[in-house]
Amino acid sequence: MSASVAHLLPHTNPGRRAMQLAIGLGAFAYLVYLLWLFDLGRVLTGLPKLWIIVRLMVDWSQFAQWDHAELIRSMVETVAMAFLGTSLAVIMALPLGFLGARNIVPYRMFRFLTRRIFDGCRGLDQFIWALVFVRAVGLGPIAGVLAIMVAETGVLSKLFAEAIENIDAKQIDGIRSTGASRVAELRYGVLPQIVPVLISQALYSIESNSREATILGLVGAGGIGLRLSERIQINAWDQVAYVIVLILITVALIDSLSRWLRLRLIGGPTR
Repeated sequence: MSASVAHLLPHTNPGRRAMQLAIGLGAFAYLVYLLWLFDLGRVLTGLPKLWIIVRLMVDWSQFAQWDHAELIRSMVETVAMAFLGTSLAVIMALPLGFLGARNIVPYRMFRFLTRRIFDGCRGLDQFIWALVFVRAVGLGPIAGVLAIMVAETGVLSKLFAEAIENIDAKQIDGIRSTGASRVAELRYGVLPQIVPVLISQALYSIESNSREATILGLVGAGGIGLRLSERIQINAWDQVAYVIVLILITVALIDSLSRWLRLRLIGGPTR
């Protein structure tokens, strides 16, 4: 091999190759250990039961006798729970986002404590918060609203703070040069730059929480999840399938509405 070609090939380090081989063998050994640790034979024995459940799910012969009004009302309740919880989270996250932004609050310790509040809220899943609030306020959609509000406040506060830190400082400098107050700087220099981010994140959160709210009902937080849990417990698999279809249709409609609003409010590609 000529010297002009040899210098283009990557240098092979024997020690590095040995380390890569050891890591690969270790990962493979760990995978084999996991396969041995879990009883995969239960998957094979459970497949016939799964087939029975699938056959029951597609049998809608009793469709006319189901309580459609209750299920649709529960689905609407789930969407309302997601919308209200997310709206309250946006209201709380906006001022917290300003307090957690480096270019707004220069005090490092204050920002550190504020961001730890963000971590505390979003560190626990909505499902865990729902368990807490079901114990505190009882069964029903109020527990779900509070769970979504607390968890989303942490998430949106962090996103808003990062959006505020990434704004163009020249626009604020121009407003400051006119002798405007600090409030005017925030109103006319910061808010116009972060409003598109705020709207986009809020719409996405409502869309995402509409799916999450169905899970919260499984622990008693109301909505369609509670109806789904009830029907699973009594093995009414045909109605379980119907509820799943309702959830999928609702999520698709919310996704389309969210996209339409996003295009109308902040613009973007039509496809």
